[in-house]
Amino acid sequence: MTQSKTPLLDTISLPADLRKLPESDLPAVAAELRHDLIDIVSQTGGHLGAGLGVIELTVALHYVFDTPDDRVIWDVGHQAYPHKILTGRRDRMRTLRLENGLSGFTRRAESEYDPFGAAHSSTSISAGLGMAVARDLSGGKNNVIAVIGDGAMSAGMAYEAMNNAGALDARLIVILNDNDMSIAPPAGAMSAYLARLVSGKTYRSIRETAKQLAKKLPKFWQEKARRSEEFARGFWTGGTLFEELGFYYVGPIDGHQLEHLLPVLKNVRDTISGPVLIHVVTQKGKGYAPAEAAADKYHGVSKFDVITGAQAKAPANAPAYTRVFAESLIQEAAEDEKIVAISAAMPSGTGLDLFGEAFPSRTFDVGIAEQHAVTFAAGLATEGYRPFAAIYSTFLQRAYDQVVHDVAIQKLPVRFPIDRAGYVGADGATHCGAFDTTFLASLPGFVVMAAADEAELRHMVRTAAVYDEGPISFRYPRGNGVGVDMPARGIALEIGKGRVLREGTKIALLSFGTRLQDCLLAAEELDAAGLSTTVADARFAKPLDTDLVRRLARNHEVLVTVEEGAIGGFSSQVLQYLATEGLLDNGLKVRPLVLPDSFTDHAKPEKMYADAGLDRAGIVTAVFSALGSSAQAARA
Repeated sequence: MTQSKTPLLDTISLPADLRKLPESDLPAVAAELRHDLIDIVSQTGGHLGAGLGVIELTVALHYVFDTPDDRVIWDVGHQAYPHKILTGRRDRMRTLRLENGLSGFTRRAESEYDPFGAAHSSTSISAGLGMAVARDLSGGKNNVIAVIGDGAMSAGMAYEAMNNAGALDARLIVILNDNDMSIAPPAGAMSAYLARLVSGKTYRSIRETAKQLAKKLPKFWQEKARRSEEFARGFWTGGTLFEELGFYYVGPIDGHQLEHLLPVLKNVRDTISGPVLIHVVTQKGKGYAPAEAAADKYHGVSKFDVITGAQAKAPANAPAYTRVFAESLIQEAAEDEKIVAISAAMPSGTGLDLFGEAFPSRTFDVGIAEQHAVTFAAGLATEGYRPFAAIYSTFLQRAYDQVVHDVAIQKLPVRFPIDRAGYVGADGATHCGAFDTTFLASLPGFVVMAAADEAELRHMVRTAAVYDEGPISFRYPRGNGVGVDMPARGIALEIGKGRVLREGTKIALLSFGTRLQDCLLAAEELDAAGLSTTVADARFAKPLDTDLVRRLARNHEVLVTVEEGAIGGFSSQVLQYLATEGLLDNGLKVRPLVLPDSFTDHAKPEKMYADAGLDRAGIVTAVFSALGSSAQAARA
């Protein structure tokens, strides 16, 4: 009886173990890594398709380069799960995106093999250039490799970094993981041969000799010679754009063929003297049939059945906020041909895929280019259109200058639906929508709203659609609504006016956004304890409903403001007004409840709310704390 062979992946704890294997074993390692990744993500959920697409590339990089001394920077981080498995974290992969578990993205605090944290896109080349320059200033010799793809090359920041790297002639390797754009598909063996040829020492040596000879020519002929060489090579291999930015272009090569990847990576490692771009073509979802067949290539998935690919679905007791937004906007656009919608590479995430099906000519996906999206919307607004720039809270941060300079100063009526506002659970600090209220409410003339539930969201879509006086935003969270009765169509709200849902005499809870439901639950508990409680929904952080705030301040002993946002947001607007009007002078006890002044790691949302003191129990505790020791004793 023969013993079963130990899986190769079981022998690899760190990349140094991988580098001990013969090259002939690497395809088997890649096959085992792909199987392991599918099994892990089927249990944890997360980003699958991008990781499946870079299995062979990940193996090749860690085999050819001396990581962690050589720095490998994964742009966005969606594709970094195979990298984590090979870099000492395989035994913890089933804690992925769980509280106190591994992050779904690269993270410096997690491993020395993660030289740069990334969850937003298009940062790798800039970070890599900084590392390369620091290495040169320190007299180091290590390699720096930035892997960029998954659409991240659509962002201007990537080209800014390449332009700078080309100007500096920095020794930097950029790998363009082309899994979607199809800049130039690989042409089999000929493509691989050409890539190997132009990355090799012989060709580069001949090229360098020709350059030196060309320098002896008059300037006019020097330029002619340079352009002729670039044209000749670009004719066969493509890459003229990258050459113009100062990069030596190699590719395209098949990113799933290790016999193509390994010699090119070795050539570049051994001969590089300036910036090089290697164009690798891969297939997102490679090797798992359900992912390959899916429209989104299983970019982000919940737990799923490995055999069928069927994903587990959360019980839908109420419609998702994103869908309510999309359907409401479609309603408004059916009545107003001037309404247009803009997405920054997130059509399905923002619901604008549905809008696009209804109004394809009025839907614009600008790619991962939030800055452009905002100014593009501003341009549309100048011509009388009503643009809705639907951007996640965390991604709107990338376009703040455009929001200020191109929209707010010019008082242009751009509408900002802000999805994923507040905590986002498993996606953690990098995707938490904490700051939008703070940075928008500080801008003169900006209308800033937050939906308390899905019905309020529908009203706010209608409100934004008919508001033409300047910029307006409305925020709403990830996930499903709370199950309230839905109006057939939204009603335009009076700008700057909140609502009172429950009248009391001693305690006032003033909510901004979806913490309203916990305020209502807290009010029931406070009433049961003999503390008559008012609950109000502010609806607007700006303009603030000052009549409502004044009434709550004058008629109650304690005022608690509640919001799922950072310090400096809605609560600060309220406190500024109370202080300015002297409404704090008569002993009013105010307690602002906001997100902690820290970046919060991934966990289940209910745990995050409890830790932040923004759930029912936290609100009740804040009230008793404000009332003092006698109330605490009575509560006990």
